[in-house]
Amino acid sequence: MAPPARRASPVRWGEPPPGLVPRAVARIRRLFGRPPPPSARTLPELPVALRRSELAVPYLAAEAASDHPAAGQAATVAMESSAAVAEWWPADIWGHRALWHFERASMELEATRAARMIGDLRSAAGDPLSARRYYAEAISEARDLGAEREQGLAALGMGRAEMDLADVTTARRLAQIAEELLERAGAPPDEIAAARELRGQEKEVS
Repeated sequence: MAPPARRASPVRWGEPPPGLVPRAVARIRRLFGRPPPPSARTLPELPVALRRSELAVPYLAAEAASDHPAAGQAATVAMESSAAVAEWWPADIWGHRALWHFERASMELEATRAARMIGDLRSAAGDPLSARRYYAEAISEARDLGAEREQGLAALGMGRAEMDLADVTTARRLAQIAEELLERAGAPPDEIAAARELRGQEKEVS
């Protein structure tokens, strides 16, 4: 049997990890009918190599118009396209731009999904330790929103990251939580099956 393929070396990520405190403050302000404070971190200019790509055309148009929902959606499409061909560094940049725009637009579910997807791509790139920070944020945000499917997917991603880090017990526990959440949310069968596969079956000792 051929040896398992080795995963790519972790990428030197250029984006900072997410911060739960500023987003928590923004949620509290919204509860009292106050607008969220301006983001303390400005969005850096898109790297030239990405600005010249076809994926950037709809994004740059939306960004120029300060259309945060459209910019977030365009960045999400670019992230998914880059991740599909294992271009992890561009995918990560696009993912963080999607997260930033969705936060600016107060699109909490979309921002939560973006954080979870950044975790997915970092895990796929061979950096499960970094991915855990994003899964943790997505789990927390999804729980606050009552978005059980998104919470389940983030728990599943966290479980996979823990498995990659050789913490089998935690991975299986998270997989069980993910399975329960996804079942309650009526998630597609393949997502539930993925959680069951990660959880595994304990064999009885005779």
